[in-house]
Amino acid sequence: MIQIFLLVGALAVSLILVIKSADVFVDNLIEIGSALGISQIILGVTASAMGTSLPEFGSALIASLSGSVDIGVGTVIGSNIWNIAGILGISATVAGGIGASKEGLNRDWLMTLATGLILLFFMFFGDINWVAALVMVSLYGVYLWLLIKSQRSKSILREQKYYQNNHKPEKKVLDKKKLGFALLGLLGLIVGCRILVYSGVELARIAGIPEMIMGLFTLAIGTSIPELVVTLSSAMKGLHDLSIGTVLGSNTFNILIGIGIPALILGVPVERLSIVFDAPVMILVTVLLMVLIRTGKMKLNRSGGIILIGTYLSYAIIRIFILS
Repeated sequence: MIQIFLLVGALAVSLILVIKSADVFVDNLIEIGSALGISQIILGVTASAMGTSLPEFGSALIASLSGSVDIGVGTVIGSNIWNIAGILGISATVAGGIGASKEGLNRDWLMTLATGLILLFFMFFGDINWVAALVMVSLYGVYLWLLIKSQRSKSILREQKYYQNNHKPEKKVLDKKKLGFALLGLLGLIVGCRILVYSGVELARIAGIPEMIMGLFTLAIGTSIPELVVTLSSAMKGLHDLSIGTVLGSNTFNILIGIGIPALILGVPVERLSIVFDAPVMILVTVLLMVLIRTGKMKLNRSGGIILIGTYLSYAIIRIFILS
């Protein structure tokens, strides 16, 4: 009984730490991006997405190396479903809507959909081996190169516009304090989330929850707390491109790196139910997101958010109570 109270206490404290750290991280990340001339969408799919996905990556890597492969794969697939259906659903419902830029959405959504299809393709062959891992990691490298190339082109056009108007581009100075606070916020996210996951997993073990279910839900939602807080915080502040970019970039990172790197070290076995149900649901919610945004005229409105939340609840009920 004392152990349960301690775990619940750790859960509450770590949640507060994660929320505060995410707020510090987002605020300073925007300041840094503005000083460097980096757009919100690029920040979202790179720095913010990678930073908030570190808990999933660490969990998947540690789980795979320790032989708990169901937790590793389950955490990644479960996180991706939760990121779109849960996090964007909650954020759009609370904030009243999340806008999206056409260019960024098309590029990053297509990449997220493509990585989901690639993962499902490799899952049909059984273990995700080093060959599949090389393809995944290489694809992420290409994706980053395209993002950097896009950002560089925009920077050149912006400078040309300034010179045509007889204005010199305004040089913004990077505040080292902002960089320090951003790193501090990221560190708080990682540490807080690890405590959150540990306490959550221990409580789940005490309750006798199966390993795959633990990965799909307990660990998936636990490790995605940073994405939830960063996305919700960004949406409430009107930083919509950062909100969408963080989720889509995180999903791409989770698959290509979160599964790719562990698979380079050790083959990752795949459960059949994940092939016929979990992975297809992940692809389904990705497609549903685009449909809802297009229907809402490039905005995920409150009704769309409610549909996404309902979709996630339906998935959870079917997976836990019917298929398990």
